[in-house]
Amino acid sequence: MKKRAPIAKRAGGGLTAVKEITNAINHLNLQTDEIIATLGEGAFGKVVECIDHHMRAMHVAIKIVKNVGRYREAARSEIQILEHLNSLDPDSTFRCVQMLEWFEHHGHVCIVFELLGLSTYDFIKENSFLPFPIELIRKMAYQICQSINFLHHNKLTHTDLKPENILFVESDYVLKYNSNVKQDERTLKNSDIKVVDFGSATYDNDHHSTLVSTRHYRAPEVILALGWSQPCDVWSIGCILIEYYLGFTVFQTHDSKEHLAMMERILGPLPVHMIKKSRKHYFHHDQLDWDEHSSAGRYVRRRCKPLKEFMHCHDKDHENLFDLIRRMLEYDPAKRITLDEALEHCFFDDRELS
Repeated sequence: MKKRAPIAKRAGGGLTAVKEITNAINHLNLQTDEIIATLGEGAFGKVVECIDHHMRAMHVAIKIVKNVGRYREAARSEIQILEHLNSLDPDSTFRCVQMLEWFEHHGHVCIVFELLGLSTYDFIKENSFLPFPIELIRKMAYQICQSINFLHHNKLTHTDLKPENILFVESDYVLKYNSNVKQDERTLKNSDIKVVDFGSATYDNDHHSTLVSTRHYRAPEVILALGWSQPCDVWSIGCILIEYYLGFTVFQTHDSKEHLAMMERILGPLPVHMIKKSRKHYFHHDQLDWDEHSSAGRYVRRRCKPLKEFMHCHDKDHENLFDLIRRMLEYDPAKRITLDEALEHCFFDDRELS
């Protein structure tokens, strides 16, 4: 994709990238990128909605990356990966966000994307953390598995899958009263999703960082520093699906040992062969060194329970969903279900999924 020239001169070292660009546009009165709103903000920088007058007044999302070495490096990696994926799948059949172009503004890498709707996390948040209906979960799960399987077949691991990085193509909804929860509930009009944020995506033959994934979606092999590959994405998808089902994340922690304790409470004991291979000091006599009677232990017992006890009911659809989640949350990455296998799972049988 062609690199566009910087849209304006630097507006001052003390301003953020968004303010620099906004001030430059206002000062020069250029009909280029007209900033409408901030869509999101993170450690990397900001995402803003713009009207791009180079593209027939199309509304786009521009990711503006801080002029910091590690973020610039991640942005350049994301550009290369998106150029590759978009060339392999120009019609976005496999639901990876489409990059339209990119440019630099005095050290700030700016990536122009198609404009999408809310993230699945933001939709849940704005819907009072009500869970998604199981039919919507089925459609979203199938699309996510297809999309990430496309990455895996092209020797890529996303490494940072989470509800914030799954976006609805459109997040328009109708508001209906839900008598079961005694409140209004937003029901989506369109279940189509796309996967975003490829800044940490890693090719099979690239250097694999020791630590990947956002904490709540991090696979046990990553926590135990056993090395990781594409199965870590499958674990993350399992965590995402149960979050869609419950409306909250089950691994709500910021401590690795507590995280492992939560896993054992929900999924049973960690495999001894993984414990023996790990150099982490979380274990004693091949068992997690964990005090169930401590305040942290009481927190884990109160918050976590065996996986099947999270089920709202035990009909076929719910049983099949939890069977799929359980296979995705298999401790041993060598035994964890692949996405080729997941797409053939009975949870997706005989359904309209597109």
